[in-house]
Amino acid sequence: MRILILGATGRTGRLLIEEANKHGYAVNVLLRDKSKLNFNSNSITIFEGNPTNLNTLLPAMQGCEAILSTLNISRTSDFPWAPLRTPKNFLSAGMKNIIKAADQLQIKRLIITTAWGVGETKKEIPFWFRLLIDKSNIGYPYRDHELQEDLLSKSSLNWTTIRPVGLTNTLNNKKVLVSFNNSPKPRLIISRQNVARFMLDVLKNDLYIRQSPTVSEK
Repeated sequence: MRILILGATGRTGRLLIEEANKHGYAVNVLLRDKSKLNFNSNSITIFEGNPTNLNTLLPAMQGCEAILSTLNISRTSDFPWAPLRTPKNFLSAGMKNIIKAADQLQIKRLIITTAWGVGETKKEIPFWFRLLIDKSNIGYPYRDHELQEDLLSKSSLNWTTIRPVGLTNTLNNKKVLVSFNNSPKPRLIISRQNVARFMLDVLKNDLYIRQSPTVSEK
């Protein structure tokens, strides 16, 4: 199976490429700058462009059976009030093009990561984090993730939006706890590596079609 991975230079995206390569997928990636990905594999094809530009997105999606995205709105640092690197509507603008191109190319499967705290799960997260979402630049990706999810809910795609809790860089292989409507109550962390593995498991086994599971580590 050939898949398109978006967000390949991010901390979760790089791990997703590694996992996809281990499992024998042929992978297309779309990057703003080709030089930012240094991965030696004949199974990876790199395209240069941006999902907000339909003309560069379409070639990267050609021949793919599924799209996996770990795209996010980034800041210049982890400080909550740090300036944004990407436009405030980067995710939703890109999603409009992804849906349009997927319909054109007859690609039905799309798996993306958003975040615990998006949509109805905002009431589940700690009070202090809700304040950060409301009062700092952390809030921009949450609001745009919500717009992404709304666009998908109105599309004809077989989508899955995965909502990870707090992400860590730990390299481990723990079991993933899947929650809906705060049941079972999510734990507070999950490693990026386990999110990448979970995304491929969802793809392989055709899980959680048109659903938004919250994921944490058991």
